[in-house]
Amino acid sequence: MDLTTFLNLLTIIGVLFMVMLVGYWCRHRDIINDVSSNRMSKLIIEIGQPALIIGALISKPFSWELLREGLLYLAIGFLLHPLMGVIALLCGRFFPEPDEKNLSAFALTFTNAAFIGFPILAAIFPGKGPFYGAFFVVGFNVYVWTFGIWLLSRGRDDIKLTPKKALLNFGTVPCFIGLALYLLKAVAPTPTLLVDFCGYLGNLCMPISVLIIGALIATQDLGAILKSPHLYLFNTIKLIVLPLIVCVIAKLVTLGFANSYELVMFCTVISALPSASTVAMLAELYGIKPGYAAQAVGSSSIFSVATLPLLYFIGDFVAKL
Repeated sequence: MDLTTFLNLLTIIGVLFMVMLVGYWCRHRDIINDVSSNRMSKLIIEIGQPALIIGALISKPFSWELLREGLLYLAIGFLLHPLMGVIALLCGRFFPEPDEKNLSAFALTFTNAAFIGFPILAAIFPGKGPFYGAFFVVGFNVYVWTFGIWLLSRGRDDIKLTPKKALLNFGTVPCFIGLALYLLKAVAPTPTLLVDFCGYLGNLCMPISVLIIGALIATQDLGAILKSPHLYLFNTIKLIVLPLIVCVIAKLVTLGFANSYELVMFCTVISALPSASTVAMLAELYGIKPGYAAQAVGSSSIFSVATLPLLYFIGDFVAKL
């Protein structure tokens, strides 16, 4: 195990946890309320996330080798989400209440791959992590608006799948724009002004999104979260069982690959991240037990502080076998 990388990971996790505590405090001080939280969420989704994705792509120098690597992680994004989705559906029987079953499957499938994932990936894969993540989240956004909406629509007539939302949303469009700009670097450099512009806006994502998660946790009864057997079961599956399954499958699939270690570590870490904040936002939008969704997202964010280093250690061990 690379001790420096592991210490970098612990540092990033510690910073994220401290920012989450600040968000928790801000909610209790009424610095963040329902209105400001909603507006900050829109700021991140509609401005910060697109800039983060585009900036991650255009900040790297162009090379055909780097592009091939990026496309490999694009493929991982389209393959890993169905795998996690199948596991989530198989675990559905542990959540007998229909809405909790649908939300749990959604939250098990989709991780916070961008807002929390990018800084974590940057610590584990210095210089390349966010670049890989930008390709990976194409699959995330396509599946959120197809498989994810299908999960939420089970037993509902008012939630509809639309091809337009699957292909054109605040996640996929920036990926297409960023990829186009990255390809243009083969003939002309991207203006520094644009790179810096996307970098500054993209840097908003981590602190603001984690502040929102902390504020979200503050709206829930911590005692209820810590006493809920369903949430302990959910987090055991989400943060330990599912990433372990992904880790083993990734190792078996990549046996003989020159970059097997990197691929196994990426798949393990990305699947061990806490649930995406999108889960809570869509639950609130469609009126599907938003309280439970907030508890699932919040508790997975808290517990991942302890489980992420553990899964990094296990992933490192398995990847080196």
